Amino acid sequence: MNFELDTEQELLRKTVRDVLADAYDVESRNRVAESDLGFDPGVWTQLAELGVLGLPFAEEHGGMGAGPIEVMAVMTEIGAALAPEPVLAAVHLPGGLVAEVGTDEQRTDLLSRLSAGELFMAFAHDEPGSRWPHTDVTTVAARSGDTWTVSGRKNPVLHGDCAQTLVVSAQLPEGGIGLFLVDTAADGVTRTAYRTHDDRRGAQIILDGAAAVPLGAPTDASDAIAAAHVRAQAALCAEAVGAVDRTVRLTADYLKQRKQFGVPLKTFQALTHRAADMYVLYELASSMSMYASMALADGIVDPVVASRAKLQVDRSARKVSQEAVQLHGGIGVTAEHSVGHYLSRLTAIEHTLGTADDHLRVLAGGVADHGRVEIAGM
Repeated sequence: MNFELDTEQELLRKTVRDVLADAYDVESRNRVAESDLGFDPGVWTQLAELGVLGLPFAEEHGGMGAGPIEVMAVMTEIGAALAPEPVLAAVHLPGGLVAEVGTDEQRTDLLSRLSAGELFMAFAHDEPGSRWPHTDVTTVAARSGDTWTVSGRKNPVLHGDCAQTLVVSAQLPEGGIGLFLVDTAADGVTRTAYRTHDDRRGAQIILDGAAAVPLGAPTDASDAIAAAHVRAQAALCAEAVGAVDRTVRLTADYLKQRKQFGVPLKTFQALTHRAADMYVLYELASSMSMYASMALADGIVDPVVASRAKLQVDRSARKVSQEAVQLHGGIGVTAEHSVGHYLSRLTAIEHTLGTADDHLRVLAGGVADHGRVEIAGM
């Protein structure tokens, strides 16, 4: 099995890396974080022109027709650069649902505009008080003739502040969870935007009889939602691995440069042992991220695989980012140094689409589903 990127994948990764390196350092990122959008429209346009936004979508719908490995490569660079552009939340996640259950007309219209960077969408699924995997949807859809309306409250909606169109999950009259397209400018839609601790954006969406259009047929889309979450979790794992990699490198460089008692910190054995442990955790996270993406590339859309990967990635990310702040000392929690920003972003990733504890709970609950292995002579 080949664990290396091929020439085209490596070129894509390097191109994205160069674009983001030119766009962001700590100062420019902090400046962009204070803007209304929280990301750079110029960088967004560049990503669209490179095909990053349309990467997983079919070519006939304006996308690039690439696979999960290419998405992994791009998301790793986004994580490494701490780039705030909402590639996953505003394009790949909602667009993936459109691609899977939408009509041909919806796919052609929405996916082409998403790929071109002309449309922002968001998946409004999570609800206050619900816990991942968020199957207890209380938002309801009502039908009157050929028209539909949805009512309920969605929060958090990642990057729902800038979304023009929402993909909303709601209980169908006949049972099951359906998906609906809702215009954020429509009557009955109240949006309250806010800034998250990692300098990203979110929104609470209140729907009160808001006009809605079924995404595809108005039938149960629970399986499509679960599959979209698996793909999104793999992308989040890749982003986290990029951030962990950069965090380990920054810490290693700091230990080489920073002096205490007249000698570099790297000469203190206890500190180098801690740095070595950080590297081991990075390798564990990287392997599990690749495992999740390669499973998708083989056509295996398995929530268990995604939970295994996210559990280890979340654990590695938490330990590495906390150790990095400790080894940097006071500078590690200042806005002028990137280490604290990596800690914040990795913490946010851990709490997106299930924490480590959530995934451990799910995996533990499925232990009885496995057969027993008996060793002869034991």
